[in-house]
Amino acid sequence: MAQGRGWEGAVLRLMRAKDFTLTVTGARDVTPSYRRLHLTDGGLLAATGVHPTMWVRLWFDNAGKPHQRAYTLVDPDPARGTFALEFALHEGAASDWARTARAGDTIEATVQGTGFTRPEPAPTHVLAIGDPASLPAINSLLGALDGTPSTVWFEGGDDGLPFPVSPAPGRLELRRVGRGELADRVRAELPGLLSATEHPYVWIACDTRTTRTLASYVRKDLGVPKDRLHALGYWRDE
Repeated sequence: MAQGRGWEGAVLRLMRAKDFTLTVTGARDVTPSYRRLHLTDGGLLAATGVHPTMWVRLWFDNAGKPHQRAYTLVDPDPARGTFALEFALHEGAASDWARTARAGDTIEATVQGTGFTRPEPAPTHVLAIGDPASLPAINSLLGALDGTPSTVWFEGGDDGLPFPVSPAPGRLELRRVGRGELADRVRAELPGLLSATEHPYVWIACDTRTTRTLASYVRKDLGVPKDRLHALGYWRDE
């Protein structure tokens, strides 16, 4: 992008982040508030490789100031140099760009900080907690741990979202949760599932406040070790 990227961009450059230009090739509204963009990767996948839950930082203009948000790659294809990105639409610069993006539009992307460590020992039950913003990452996680029994608490979202489909019947339970009810539901239901599995893996990615609250609860109250818990705030509830 034409303007600088402020202190965030400076820090990323010091950390040897890699920059790429992505080009939109198509767009589809999955629901009225959830949009999928298809893009060519500008050499990204060949340079960085691919791993589950891999994400990129996109740079947007926000009233003349740089604004970055992270998005998980959907269906990355290194041979073709393509992937998709999915946007839960709300107010803000990123959603405004996604709403109007058309074939031929470009966006700058930075890769730094993304990674995935497969839990060892292998999970006997995945317990995932998220919302529309983290749905692509949930799908990627469950795809990487294919066949593992999984329970997903999912807050909000429209009908028609691309929820994960388990190839093995009975392996995936999706628990829909109303807005504002996520923390209470998880506190009420998670302990019983934890006690019933030998090697649980808890994965939390929702708004920053809820993520912090639940991560602290899982670690301190339920005693889940750090290596059996992943928690990352995907967005900030103003």
